Amino acid sequence: MTAKECIKGRRSIRRFTEQPIDHSLLEEIIETASYAPSWKHTQIARYIAVEGGLKDRIADECTDDYPHNGTIIRRAPMLIVVTILKSRSGYERDGSFSTKRGDGWQMYDAGVASQTFCLAAYEKGIGSVIEGIFDEARVAELLEVPEDREVVALIPIGYPAEEPAAPRRKPVEELLTFK
Repeated sequence: MTAKECIKGRRSIRRFTEQPIDHSLLEEIIETASYAPSWKHTQIARYIAVEGGLKDRIADECTDDYPHNGTIIRRAPMLIVVTILKSRSGYERDGSFSTKRGDGWQMYDAGVASQTFCLAAYEKGIGSVIEGIFDEARVAELLEVPEDREVVALIPIGYPAEEPAAPRRKPVEELLTFK
């Protein structure tokens, strides 16, 4: 599969088969995802794989603001919780910010890492969807996430039980400007 085929073929999957994901396969996906670029190569993304009852607790207790996310999590055999190391991306060693974006670089790195993870998973036949509406504090509490980390995304994953069509894309002329 070419990079173009991977990018154009990946879809947000919200329905999964019950087939579990082998842990060694997940390790391969994470190894590939570790090549995501990051601010000054800080590599702040950390992943927590959640299965079984704890996954269902996250679905039940952390998605009140958007219950459909809980439904998707319950359908998935595994949930990846993306966390970042705080106070690294966008910071200099003395604790000052390198740019006007301050700690905003953390979320750039989290987004790049999450999408790289999803593309690596797709290449291995694993479907995914990135969720951003959930109770971050409760997820961190349930998973006992260390204080130096922040929960930034939930990614339900599994073997796809659907093949969504590609949504319409804006034409290049609308997306690109030459000056």
